[in-house]
Amino acid sequence: MNDIPVYLVTGFLESGKTTFIQDTLQDKKFCTGDSILVIAFEEGEVELDPTLFGGDDVALETVENKEDMSPEFFIKLQKKHRATKILVEYNGMWPLADLYGAAPENWIIGQQILFFDAATVQSYNTNMRSLVVDKIQNADLIVFNRITDETDPMEFHRLVRALSRSASIIYEKTTGEIAYDEIEDPLPFDKEAPVIVIEDKDYALFYRDLVENLEDYRGKRVRFKAMVASDKSLGTGTMFVGRHVMTCCVEDIQYTAMVCKWGRSDDWKSYDWVTVEGVIDIKRHKAYEDVGPVLNAESVAAATAPEPPVATFY
Repeated sequence: MNDIPVYLVTGFLESGKTTFIQDTLQDKKFCTGDSILVIAFEEGEVELDPTLFGGDDVALETVENKEDMSPEFFIKLQKKHRATKILVEYNGMWPLADLYGAAPENWIIGQQILFFDAATVQSYNTNMRSLVVDKIQNADLIVFNRITDETDPMEFHRLVRALSRSASIIYEKTTGEIAYDEIEDPLPFDKEAPVIVIEDKDYALFYRDLVENLEDYRGKRVRFKAMVASDKSLGTGTMFVGRHVMTCCVEDIQYTAMVCKWGRSDDWKSYDWVTVEGVIDIKRHKAYEDVGPVLNAESVAAATAPEPPVATFY
């Protein structure tokens, strides 16, 4: 089957998703030449009006039950309307993994846009943190609307940048004025230093930047504190070094580590804390699905556990 581009719009109730979609579908430039299927997973105070769509080949389907989602269900809708482009308005209270797992293999997400109401986003972040994290981590563009002159965009900038350094951010004022986020957000360590020293509190940011920008670290010398994980399948002289990282809550804590080449790896056992220094290479390794960081260690010394031992982005 041909690949089907999917534009995914997410956000919580009354965040502005529906208005954005309505405006988009009234734009004849978006509707030209494609048979578009709009799949709405919730109905708010503002409802989509198909009579205002800018093309004759735009169909609307509303899905109320999460249990209905499956590859077969979506393929049936796609074939029913002969869709060549799909726009999804997704329920913010549902994890994105449910949609990703149910989408047909030929559905390719072209862009994911997240909307927040500036007046309610912090309440959602406090009470439904895991859902906010879920949406931010996967977004390409994040729009904070209903911004007033008294609003400080820095709180929203920090919310996003703690979870994503790549998403673009837009602030839409109540007057309709649009402002792009141009706040400089330097890393807390110097990537151009002879030795990139990672403080304990910065490990989560370091590891995320490493996996997002592998080539930036090729040949770079780094020093950081880590927990050892031994794995006989890696072979002699090789171990993992890393830390447990919490993104939003205890349920999502994961050990995030890299392969470490060290001739005396047998000196260390799992859960030992060490300070390691070495040069990073980017190469294929069986521990990764593709290429990944391999630390050629030059020193490994015993260390005390950092406080707290679990790294966070805050």
